[in-house]
Amino acid sequence: MRAVWYDRQGPADEVIVTGELPTPEPGAGQVRVRLEASGVNPSDTYRRRGAVPAEYPRVIPNSDGAGTIDKVGDGVAASWIGKRVWLYNGQRNGRWMGTAAEYIALDVDLVTELPDHVSFAQGATLGIPCMTAHGCVFAAGPVQGKTLLITGGAGAVGHYAVQLAAWAGAEVIATVSSADKAERARAGGAAHVLNYRTEDVAARVADITNGYGADHVVDVDLGGNLAATLASVRENGSIAYYATAGLRTPEIDLRALMGRNVTIRGFVLPTSPHATRKRAQQDIAAFVRTPGRILSVAGTFPLYETAAAHRSVEAGGKIGTVVVQCAR
Repeated sequence: MRAVWYDRQGPADEVIVTGELPTPEPGAGQVRVRLEASGVNPSDTYRRRGAVPAEYPRVIPNSDGAGTIDKVGDGVAASWIGKRVWLYNGQRNGRWMGTAAEYIALDVDLVTELPDHVSFAQGATLGIPCMTAHGCVFAAGPVQGKTLLITGGAGAVGHYAVQLAAWAGAEVIATVSSADKAERARAGGAAHVLNYRTEDVAARVADITNGYGADHVVDVDLGGNLAATLASVRENGSIAYYATAGLRTPEIDLRALMGRNVTIRGFVLPTSPHATRKRAQQDIAAFVRTPGRILSVAGTFPLYETAAAHRSVEAGGKIGTVVVQCAR
């Protein structure tokens, strides 16, 4: 099969190689997916650069993807063959084989059926971004009837968080940095959109909630947003964060936080509980069953230009997920 890989970590143009590798065979409990699309997420570029030590001497990058199951291993129902699916955790803990290839073999547990109206490129955006959004939105339980503050509501994860929260019956307040991003957040279901560059987020949240604050916050940068986020969450509320580009070791008044009974939790998809991930797959399957969901592909690259796709993600400023096209 055609594949992309690296044998050492470093800059994309220096370490990524395109060539031929043996086509994998599915083991017990596994399926083989003939890949059509591979999603490139920031975490894939961090791993390739060396932020996480490589577990294997050779790595096919990228965690997320979509395609068609063409073979199953022992213990897997033959009815899976021919199904369109999206997948996650391709190249993650304990696995060197990611989705930047024509085929991947992985546990059937990691694949979910993809409706016919969703393209493979769109399906490749549902792994890390949508499942991370789900894990953070529902970190404190059901959100129906609650008010959620979602920072970065136009980003790859944040926009899915807006859509999932609105789909589940929450009133969504989203923060953005521009008029274009405000329109995107509204299109996703945000009832209120705040420009954090020009507005006092905590004051606006207090105004919208009649002084109570948000029941739950999904934060794209807890370290950078700490003051505004802590001032925006209500007593007995909760915060879930999936990134912190700002302060990594901030000072927090723990006694004040304790006095308000506020819960703060981080979220990383690969090490999240199995039950959390299965529920995310089930809910996302139900969510995308309705046509018209906003599943954003930021741009596409052929397989042999995977290095360029990684550079595009590293450059920032994208709206949605960069996708590599795997099929010949």
